[in-house]
Amino acid sequence: MDYRTSKSKNQEILFSPSITWTPHLVDTIIKRLWNHGPKALQFFHIILHHPVYRHSLSSFDHAIDIAARLRDYKIVSSLLHRLRSIRLGPSPRTFAIVTERYVAAGKSDKAVNLFLSMRKHGCFQDLHSFNSMLDVLCKARRVEKAYNLFKALRGKFQADVVSYNIIANGWCLIKRTPKALEVLKEMVERGLSPNLTTYNIILKGYFRTGQIKEAWEFYLEMKKRKCEMDVVTYTTMVHGFGVVGEIKRARNVFDSMVKEGVLPSVPTYNALIQVLCKKDSVENAVSVFEEMVSKGYVPNSITYNVLIRGLCHAGQMSRAVEFMERMKDDECEPNVQTYNIVIRYHCDAGEIEKGLELFDKMGSGECLPNLDTYNILISAMFVRKKSDDLSTAGKLLIEMVDRGFMPRRLTFTRLWMGFC
Repeated sequence: MDYRTSKSKNQEILFSPSITWTPHLVDTIIKRLWNHGPKALQFFHIILHHPVYRHSLSSFDHAIDIAARLRDYKIVSSLLHRLRSIRLGPSPRTFAIVTERYVAAGKSDKAVNLFLSMRKHGCFQDLHSFNSMLDVLCKARRVEKAYNLFKALRGKFQADVVSYNIIANGWCLIKRTPKALEVLKEMVERGLSPNLTTYNIILKGYFRTGQIKEAWEFYLEMKKRKCEMDVVTYTTMVHGFGVVGEIKRARNVFDSMVKEGVLPSVPTYNALIQVLCKKDSVENAVSVFEEMVSKGYVPNSITYNVLIRGLCHAGQMSRAVEFMERMKDDECEPNVQTYNIVIRYHCDAGEIEKGLELFDKMGSGECLPNLDTYNILISAMFVRKKSDDLSTAGKLLIEMVDRGFMPRRLTFTRLWMGFC
């Protein structure tokens, strides 16, 4: 993709003296265009040539993140070079962004090499950047690579409790709790004291592998050692018991929080609402939602999305739409995930017209659609196979390409065969 600008009408508008550009305004627009990467980069490059305004480091970081997400590494390299040439960066955060995107793209070796070469770019490594690299690898489930890097460099960076916690959490993420326990043992042997975060990681690891008995025993051991349980501990217990269908135990743990002097948080309520939707009944989930609101908690987008998905799954589409409207009352606008959930369920029910109505609402500027939105609608039209659907699917394909999205090969092939 070539984002170099020319003397265009858009450029004239953006260069107008009536517009006062600030880093906050530029960052806000880039974030607004997040699901339209090419458009965001086009905007960034136009402003890059502004006669007066100069981009901030945060704007460069956003643009680099988007370009790396699009896997346009030529643009990434160009922006990194530009940062160096104007002596604005890159910063440790810039490198963290790029390495995370490399790992997500399956280029973990390249990510590690970039981390090791930070000094060449005038950016010194420290314990924080080391931990960030380990965290990126572990969250991408490249735990073996993270552990090897950890063993090779822990002395150089003087690995701390955070470093060990990251590795332990990585092993738990891939359901290798015994390895996490080895890390815990090694931490103690090296004179570091495990903290509550360490214990919460192990507790979650047991639940993740379905070792409910071991999780409960570990929890009792934490109490025996007089660990001051926090909201994360209880949220882990609520979610862990709920996922395996032990709703009564999950609710008992939730109710015991206050008795123990720990107030539930919004994520705790989210965990309970989620497990009730999946393993119990959506009506009970709605009751907990109303209980949460009555106690003064403000639901966030995750709360609403979990409940809306539960209502949709239960076939209560009209109530789901009502909760979408209710989000605005809590100053929590429906996001692209919210719309995609409801559009998908409408389409699954054969109500593509209702899905298109919500899609049109997104296109009006309330919340821009992303690649998943287009794929959901186009795929649904091939399932229904009405004559008008092919025409609409074709228009959507043209629109998605115009907005910078690359359709999946299956989507394009289906459309082509449909027209033939």
